[in-house]
Amino acid sequence: MPFYVSPEQQMKDKADYARKGIARGRSVVVLQYEDGILFVADNPSRALHKISEIYDRIAFAAVGKYNEFENLRLGGVRYADVNGYQYDRRDVTARGLANVYAQSLGTIFTETNKPYEVELVVAEVGESADLDQIYRLTFDGSVADEHGFLAMGGQADAVSQALKERFREGLPLAEALRVAVRSLEAQDSERRLEARSLEVAVLDRNREHRLFRRLAEARVSALLSEEPGAAAAEDEDEGSSES
Repeated sequence: MPFYVSPEQQMKDKADYARKGIARGRSVVVLQYEDGILFVADNPSRALHKISEIYDRIAFAAVGKYNEFENLRLGGVRYADVNGYQYDRRDVTARGLANVYAQSLGTIFTETNKPYEVELVVAEVGESADLDQIYRLTFDGSVADEHGFLAMGGQADAVSQALKERFREGLPLAEALRVAVRSLEAQDSERRLEARSLEVAVLDRNREHRLFRRLAEARVSALLSEEPGAAAAEDEDEGSSES
């Protein structure tokens, strides 16, 4: 006699399975800073990236099973390349890409036995902070429009609470990076994150054409060791000398 499982219970079991898989890893933080959008992952691997470029102004971050979110990333790159070639590069947007991912994840969640154990962020930097777009997608295809900051994967609740206490709008890059790193350390109070344990990238609105930039370990280390307010003081000194 076949064992019956109600659709509601089946969906709940799938969701619990996916959440447990995502929580096994370590978090990724995405936050806005004065010149764009910053991505920071607790990821010592130099081969397996959690943060990647998708298109000119669009980046992708993910947590969960690497092979699953890598398949999604590659699909997003193909979608962006084809649409940019057939129509116009400006027609490729984070909103359109998020909708494509939502459809794919929703179909996988409802029609297959095993859901994807992934959580994604698709972000597009605008000409000003008000025009930045950050979309968070969960394993079942749900989409949330985020503002300011977010944390996903691992102990995301603890990291989010730490971000809420530290974040403010218009942070310079060095300070935003320190906020992200200190918040990631909320996953383990005894662990101090150093540059070699981090994967860091930005969407920098001040660049031209391709706005995605991955920060090397030396640059991350320099930013983390920079004294708070040093950049502002340097700018003031330069302004005084010019006058």
